[in-house]
Amino acid sequence: MRIGELAARTGVSVRSLRYYEQQGLLTSTRSASGQRHYTADEVERVGFIQRMFAAGLSSSTIADLFPCIDSPGEETSEAAERRMVQERDRLTDHIAELIRTRDSLDQLIAVNRAHRATLAAPN
Repeated sequence: MRIGELAARTGVSVRSLRYYEQQGLLTSTRSASGQRHYTADEVERVGFIQRMFAAGLSSSTIADLFPCIDSPGEETSEAAERRMVQERDRLTDHIAELIRTRDSLDQLIAVNRAHRATLAAPN
């Protein structure tokens, strides 16, 4: 299938598909006229890439996971597990920072509300 059909089937823009290919996440063959052609398997691969991006992984991290997916084995599985644990730990740290930021905002909201209540109170 050509890039436009892959985009339509996956809901991903042509520009994103080109980026995925540039980053080594997606491969295509080229026709004599230079058009990209993809197999039906690439639909599932694009879905996986999208899920990993949604989880906060970078394109280089996703690329590190593909050897385990493309040719599973003990060595690739161990490397993929190490990378996934590293990413999980990074996300856990990020979530903790987001919680601290939310808590700070909650405190500011409370101070703001208290201040507004004093302004609205009759003298």
